Amino acid sequence: MPGAEEQTLPNHSGEMNRSFKNVKVEAKPDKLRFRNEFARKAIHLSSLLIPLIYWHIGREQALLILAPVTAGFLLVDVLKNVVPSISEWYHATFDAMLRDFELNKERLHLNGATWITLAAFLLITLFPKTIAVAAFAMVSISDTVAALVGKKYGRHHFGQKSLEGSLSFLVSAIVIVALVPGLWFPAGIVMAVAGTIIEALVLKIGEFRIDDNLSVPLAGAVAGLLCYAWFFPEALKAITP
Repeated sequence: MPGAEEQTLPNHSGEMNRSFKNVKVEAKPDKLRFRNEFARKAIHLSSLLIPLIYWHIGREQALLILAPVTAGFLLVDVLKNVVPSISEWYHATFDAMLRDFELNKERLHLNGATWITLAAFLLITLFPKTIAVAAFAMVSISDTVAALVGKKYGRHHFGQKSLEGSLSFLVSAIVIVALVPGLWFPAGIVMAVAGTIIEALVLKIGEFRIDDNLSVPLAGAVAGLLCYAWFFPEALKAITP
């Protein structure tokens, strides 16, 4: 009843009301059009070249290639927030493919290309090659599949994601880990499940949003490494240089 609502509303503090409003904003699905999402993910899918190349070269070579690339993307990301001419060029070129939170010109944020090269750098540095390749291939392919399926066919939404998109992520991730040579399949399943769960969440530290291009592959790699360490330590020794 209206009267009851009027009596309960004053009991909430201003801080709680602001938090509730923030939750509502986070729950809105992004409004990126399918064709723009397709273009964004086509670029994203090209990052699959990183694990494909890494599979055939050593860790040191891969890091020598990735270090300047990651630094370059990071530099542009920082400069676009402080140099007006770079900001104008950046937004004029990429606005159509940016999500709502990425369009905020008043708050520092990193774009997907920076996050994904940073993720590749960390995966190659910290994890065995087999796990790193599987985790990165998962975010390259499964994140693309989930975004396009969710955008086109998503009907059951939770927060900014959809059940259809999350299921497509899980199925495609299982296929990917099954195809990675030398990966213990149970560990691959754990990686796929961990990646699916993290991909479905919006992770933030304060007001700073952690991009799923970083959180998904790192979560998958950590889950896979722990699975090896707990249940198959001898195999972990075999894949660790």
